[in-house]
Amino acid sequence: MDTESGEERKIASKRATFASIIINTLLSAGQIFLGIVGNSQALVADGIHTLSDLTTDALVLYAIWQGNKEADDDHPYGHGRIETAATVFLGLLLAFVGLAIAINAALRLTEPATIITPATITLVMAVITIFSKEGLYRYTIDIANRYKSTILRANAWHHRSDAISSIVVLIGIGGSIMGLPYFDALAAISLGTMIIRMGLLLSWNALKELIDTALSHDEVEAIRQAIINTDGVVDLHMLRSRLMGGRALVDVHLQVDGNISVSEGHQISEFVRQRLINDFESVDEVLVHIDPENDIINNANVDLPLRSEMTRFINEAIAGIDGSTPAEKITLHYLAGSINVDLIFPTIPDISNEKRQMIARKVIETLHQNPNIGNIEIFFHCLH
Repeated sequence: MDTESGEERKIASKRATFASIIINTLLSAGQIFLGIVGNSQALVADGIHTLSDLTTDALVLYAIWQGNKEADDDHPYGHGRIETAATVFLGLLLAFVGLAIAINAALRLTEPATIITPATITLVMAVITIFSKEGLYRYTIDIANRYKSTILRANAWHHRSDAISSIVVLIGIGGSIMGLPYFDALAAISLGTMIIRMGLLLSWNALKELIDTALSHDEVEAIRQAIINTDGVVDLHMLRSRLMGGRALVDVHLQVDGNISVSEGHQISEFVRQRLINDFESVDEVLVHIDPENDIINNANVDLPLRSEMTRFINEAIAGIDGSTPAEKITLHYLAGSINVDLIFPTIPDISNEKRQMIARKVIETLHQNPNIGNIEIFFHCLH
C-alpha cells in the first residue's frame, strides 16, 4: 500500500472509531439514566454494555495507530499484524458478549418474577439505540470494506451485535408491558447464539491470517493467469500469497528465457509486479524472483563455480593458445547443470578467417576440458 493510500485508510478508520466513541458515550448516558428512571433493568444493562464498548473503541484506535506505522528494522513488513491480532481478541470478546446475553436470558427463564414492568419511555430509548447502532454498523462496515480493514469489520459487527441486543431489550420491554415475560428470554437466547457465531467467525478468519493462510483458490488462479499472459514470461512456479492486515502479499518465481539480459529479466519482473498491484485490489506488494529455468525440477546449478573462478580459468586457457588475444567480453549462462559460455574477441586485421577459425576451435577444445562448461559460442567484432 502506498503512503497516500495508507494515510487515507488511517484517517477514515479513525473517523469511524471517533464517531463510535461519541455515539456510544451519548447512548450509554441516555440508557442508564432512562433505565433507572423508567424502571428497566434491561435498559440499564444495555447501557452498561454500551459503556463497555468504549473499551473496544480504544482497542480499535490503538490497533489502527500501531497497524498503520511504517515498516522499520524490527518490523520490515510493517505493523499490519497488530490489527489482525486485535481482531482475534475483539472477535472473542464479541463471542463472550453473545454468550453472556444467552446465559442471562436462560437464567431469566428460570426466574420470571425478576422481570419488572418498565415505563413506556424506555421503549423510545431502545428504538433510538437500535437505529444508532445500526447506523454505526453501516457506516463502519462501508469504510472497512473500502479499505480492507479486518479490525473495523470486527468493530462494525460489534455495533450490529449491539443493535441486536437492543432489539432484545425492546422485545423484552414490550413483552413485559404486554404480559409476555418469557418472549424476551427466548429471543435473547436465539440472538445471543447468533452473536457468538459472528465473533468466532471473525476470530477464526483473523487467526487464519496470522498463520499466513493463502488467498482463495479463485484469486490465486486469476493472479496466475495474469502473470502467465505477460509478454516474456515462459512459466511460473512457487506462487504464494498471504494476508497482513487485510492486504495481500504475493511472491512468485518467474521463468524467462535464460539467454536474455539481466536488465530485460528485471523489466519483466517489474511489469508483473506493477500489473498485479494495479489489477488486483487486494494485492499490496509483490516479490518476484527471476529464473532462467524451473529450479524446482532442475536445481543442478547449485554447485557450479561462480564467475570469478570461471573467468580466471577461461582467461588462462585462452592465454595459452598461440595467436589468441584476450576476450573482450565473457558471458556465462548457468543452465541445466552446465555453464554455457559466450566469448567476444576483437577482430585483428592481419589475421585470416582461416586462422581465426582455427584459434576458435582450439579455444573450444581447451575450454571443454573443464567438465562444468557446456555449449561455447565465439564471436569476433566486425570491422566497420
